[in-house]
Amino acid sequence: MTITQRFARARPRLLRLAYSELGDLGEAEDVVQEAWLRLERTDAAAIENLDGWLTTVVARLALDRLRSARARRESYVGPWLPEPLPAVPSGDPADRVTLDESVSYALLTVLEQLSPAERTAFVLHDVFDMPFGEVAEVVGRTPEAVRQLASRARRHATSERPRFAASPDEHDRAVRAFARAIADGDFEGLVSVLDPDAVWTSDGGGRATAARKPVRGRMRVARAWIAFGRRAGHAPVEVELNGRLGLVLPSGDGQRAALSFAVDDGRITRIDAVRNPEKLRRL
Repeated sequence: MTITQRFARARPRLLRLAYSELGDLGEAEDVVQEAWLRLERTDAAAIENLDGWLTTVVARLALDRLRSARARRESYVGPWLPEPLPAVPSGDPADRVTLDESVSYALLTVLEQLSPAERTAFVLHDVFDMPFGEVAEVVGRTPEAVRQLASRARRHATSERPRFAASPDEHDRAVRAFARAIADGDFEGLVSVLDPDAVWTSDGGGRATAARKPVRGRMRVARAWIAFGRRAGHAPVEVELNGRLGLVLPSGDGQRAALSFAVDDGRITRIDAVRNPEKLRRL
């Protein structure tokens, strides 16, 4: 097998790694491309473990980008949400980022609250099973320091995750009940599917109308969504986002919203609505 073929085989995993660190597929693709360029400039025959070498290079490049991205995101207009990934029904499998529950959209939003080093340590060790010694080489810390970084990140991720992980069927039922309530203007039905502490976060990035702060509480979220649904004038459309059922909602201003959900014990706890058109080009 040629180096080109081996890289092509590794590419989906490398994209998944970079996307997990960055939450931005365009940035992740740039990182993986840079890793390929570095490989081309290297004596590949001298690399004993090509998969390990590529993983380390991609992780380091993604960490560098994440550190610089944090400064840009601090000046971002409104909340910054990860780019949602739709399913790819056809085309080149190499262009698809394979996702599972370990890299759910809800987890990506939690990882945004971590430092770049914490996020990288957690992703590499807990998601990609990289030993702490190898993670230390990527992050530039001692193995013990990296162990502590991952532990802090794990505690934070655990505290933010739903108490009872929803099965795919339970998740889908809640999302479809939400969609029906929006389409019908059913306020009571919408309230019944929302958790009392539900949070709705919108990302417009200054390019589309969106709330500058999260809307919190079942009643406030329900009132806002009933009003938003009336203005949209179209029923929500089901779409797979990051491996789970999500929705795309057209709006009266001609701009779409891609909705991702977190469900706990049959009720929706989080609604993440991406309206920034730059993040919706793949839909």
